[in-house]
Amino acid sequence: MTPTNTPSQTASAAQSDTDEGLIFGMFTRQGLMLTAMLGVIFVWLFHQWFLFQIKVSWENKEDWGHALVIPLISGYFLWQSRKQIAETKTSVFWPALVPFLVGIQAYAYNLFFISNPMLQGFSMVLSLGSLVLLCTGPAMLRYAFLPILYLILMVTIADAIMLQVTFKLQLLASQGSWLMLSLIGEPFGWFSVDLVGNRLDIMTSSGEIHPLNVAEACSGMRMVVAFYALAGAVALLGCSQWWQRIALILLAGPVAILMNMVRVTVLGLLTLVDADLASGDAHTIIGTILLVPSLGLFLGVVWMLNRIIGTGKEVTA
Repeated sequence: MTPTNTPSQTASAAQSDTDEGLIFGMFTRQGLMLTAMLGVIFVWLFHQWFLFQIKVSWENKEDWGHALVIPLISGYFLWQSRKQIAETKTSVFWPALVPFLVGIQAYAYNLFFISNPMLQGFSMVLSLGSLVLLCTGPAMLRYAFLPILYLILMVTIADAIMLQVTFKLQLLASQGSWLMLSLIGEPFGWFSVDLVGNRLDIMTSSGEIHPLNVAEACSGMRMVVAFYALAGAVALLGCSQWWQRIALILLAGPVAILMNMVRVTVLGLLTLVDADLASGDAHTIIGTILLVPSLGLFLGVVWMLNRIIGTGKEVTA
């Protein structure tokens, strides 16, 4: 006797066949070709900024290296919503043509007239979001909005702005690392620490002085952007409520300051062993390593926030 399928089983099978026919679980063959074509045109249109950003990120990995992985994280956000994207009907939304053209004009102005890479990057993000809205409609933007907004974190902030921010953060790092080093060295008589502006003078018990310029050793304060990128990724992947995501984003700044205090403290201890260890590639490696405990701290906060309301996504390192 041949078994017969119920209507629900038939519909489920049909849906399964449809899903299997999608490329990457999101695109029809025609949709993928159209997306690829628009992607190539978009990259060509903004290729000068992309080349600039890749060069800056590669040559300044400590400060802006995270920008190289931001697009991959955004793509993963989209892939997580692939089922909803596949089920969403697309439509042309002509009003989005206005911000799309504004974004292109702003990019051209900042490229040819004032040469401002930061505003070029922001113009690129505006144009990309408008293009998605134009070609797919408001329903699709519901799933693409946060991944596109996240791309802002790959834009290199202008030096004039970063200098104002990092100078104040360097002062905090100087004071915090002075306190940490004092608590480590003075109770045991190993060494004493004096704070002069942004310079730490570490004096050993034998009277030898090891100066540490925080303004130079703490260039990693620029990694505050990387911490916000990390917080944003964990917030979007691990939190189900908006208030949880906002709380985690707000935590990024204090965590960046704390980690850089620890970073300068470690560099100060390294100067007692070999002054060369506190310069060059050493502080770059230390700054990268400190991202690991920072990620652990963020994951712990996500776990606590999810426990507070008794719901949320499971987060694993």
